[in-house]
Amino acid sequence: MSRIRLFFIIFIEGFCSLGAEVVALRQIIPHMGSSIVVTAPTIGFFLLALALGYHAGARIADNYLEVVARNFLIASLLIGVGLAGVGVDLIFTALNPPEVAYLVLIAGVLCPIAWLLGQTVPILSNLLHHERVGEASGQALYYSTLGSFLGSLSLSLLVMQWLGVAAAVALCALLLVVGYALLSRRGWVTAAAALSVAALTAGTNAWLRPEIETAYASYLVVPVRYDGAINGRALKNNSSYASLIDDSEPPRYARYLHHIRSLLVDELGFRDRRILVLGAGGFTLSHREPSNHYTYVDIDPAVRSIAERHFLHETARGDFIADDARRFVVRTDQRFAAVIVDVYGSHSSIPGHLVTREFWQATRRVLEPNGLLIANLILDSSLATPYSRNLLATIENTYGRCAVEVLQKKQVLANVVVTCRNGEPPEPASLFVDERNTADLDLARSR
Repeated sequence: MSRIRLFFIIFIEGFCSLGAEVVALRQIIPHMGSSIVVTAPTIGFFLLALALGYHAGARIADNYLEVVARNFLIASLLIGVGLAGVGVDLIFTALNPPEVAYLVLIAGVLCPIAWLLGQTVPILSNLLHHERVGEASGQALYYSTLGSFLGSLSLSLLVMQWLGVAAAVALCALLLVVGYALLSRRGWVTAAAALSVAALTAGTNAWLRPEIETAYASYLVVPVRYDGAINGRALKNNSSYASLIDDSEPPRYARYLHHIRSLLVDELGFRDRRILVLGAGGFTLSHREPSNHYTYVDIDPAVRSIAERHFLHETARGDFIADDARRFVVRTDQRFAAVIVDVYGSHSSIPGHLVTREFWQATRRVLEPNGLLIANLILDSSLATPYSRNLLATIENTYGRCAVEVLQKKQVLANVVVTCRNGEPPEPASLFVDERNTADLDLARSR
């Protein structure tokens, strides 16, 4: 086999191995979120399996092309079906809790892919004829790493952005099928195996999953029934309900949306005010609400067109900026009367960089004096878990005492609307005790 063909096969290995990791990290988000405690172990397990693949490949002493061809074919099937959206959904639907499904996905799909493809460089290095072993291995590693570099960039910045996650899955699987065809010499058997895997990949990624996929999320509009709704429908973001709307007059929305709209428009009487919404959802906060000017910020550039075409069935009211919420509030020079924080990547999962004290401090800089921060949080209804208590404490460390309203008190998880004023930091609190009770004095100072 020519050196050019060998290096091309090694390039495919690098492209698809890191491509599988990028795809796996994206497919896990709807089920496990994108926090560092999920992404770091995923990367770690992938690298461990890759290292074990290197070790296994170094022990292969004959049938080099046949072994790599077999590995490519199996890896293409694992990527094309196992990392497809429908495959990942089936694993997380069938297994509970989600941590178990995550381990099955990693141990049963991602790690075998890394182990199989990791064998490629040490095996094919035996076929590279150089005067020095270091030269052969160095060139093989060069093309493998070059493939990994281009795979990570092209899949995340081009393929997923323009064609969707399913296209990235299919591209990796089909490239491995091409590599298998280049390596195998068995004529019609090779053609039949390659066509079978290609057909399974195409079918799994093109027809079996109805979601609209982007690089950031999977969207699906489904019919729902709730009190008084006419043709009720929900926009699901990463398998979680993000927005509700129907064809009633006036339309009915999610309860927390009604609550926030009533607060702004009815109780506070906002008119011709600038309102920033971090996390677009279905653009329902401004739906048929002409009293104020809304600016939506969402990391997914496609979310507005998806919401307008499939969910609202009309043009969304307000401006839209495709940007990370934290980056926007840090960099913008605009000021707003209210900031609405509704930034969920999946059910009850806020990206980790949008819960820290530094983020809440950044939201203050875009608020007008005495402006309002309103955060929609999904927490346990008793506010007793460490996450609930610490998140609320973090917000109040920045804003002082805030109003905290639990909207579904009978449910385990509830929408919790937190409302804070952008005023001067309050004095530290002190307790009223029998020995030194300052209640009357404090009451007089507060009038």
